[in-house]
This record gives sequence, structure tokens and C-alpha cells, in this order.
Amino acid sequence: MGRQHETVVKELCVASDAASETFCFKLPYKIPDHGSSENGINFFDGHIDYRYLHTVLNEAVAGFAHLYTYGVSKCTFLAGMTGQPIHNLEDINCPRPTLSITNAGVPCHATSFPNSIAQPKPRIPSTIG
Repeated sequence: MGRQHETVVKELCVASDAASETFCFKLPYKIPDHGSSENGINFFDGHIDYRYLHTVLNEAVAGFAHLYTYGVSKCTFLAGMTGQPIHNLEDINCPRPTLSITNAGVPCHATSFPNSIAQPKPRIPSTIG
């Protein structure tokens, strides 16, 4: 959460059964140093300027017909950023991805998602300033 309780993205991962790409963002504005209790990521770990969040997200998902995330609030946020419907993986009982370095993965990558079609490999975003 940001200063005014808005959603602030520290890390964005776009994954398919063929590939994944992770993006870590810098501070959007000056805030006290803190890390995530879920994954320990700190805003000082980011390397992409926060102003590029919209561009990075939209370029990363451009080739996908169906987009998925976990939770209603993330679905709402991402739908607003992309202008596309976002499906909630909780609705199809997909377990959360593991954060284990030795067993990282997307647990539902082989699942037949509702309305799914063959998905192209994600495009790597263009170089950002």
C-alpha cells in the first residue's frame, strides 16, 4: 500500500508454461524503508523506474488473450491498468505459486483454464530509458 492506501507494485511477474519474466520497480516516491512480509522484497531492490509500470505491464501481456492473477483486488487493479478482463485464479482453485528458489513455478500452467486457447510466448518488453 502506498501513502494514500493505493496499490503500489514492487514486483511484477508475467508467466506462461513456456517462460516467465520478472520486473522489480523502484520507489514511486519517498517512503520509509520497508520490505514485504511475504517475500522480503524492498523498494530499494528495484531497477525499473516506477513511471514505466503501465508500459512494462502492457508490453509484457500484449500477446496474451487471457490474463490471470490471484485475488479480487489484483484483478481489479490489473484490469484497470490493461483495459482487459483479468481472471481470478482463486476462482478455479489454483494453488499459489511457490516462492522456493529450487522449486519455483506456476502451479496451474498445465491446467485447462476457462476460455483458454494456446498462448504465445510472452514478449520481452522493449528497452526502457
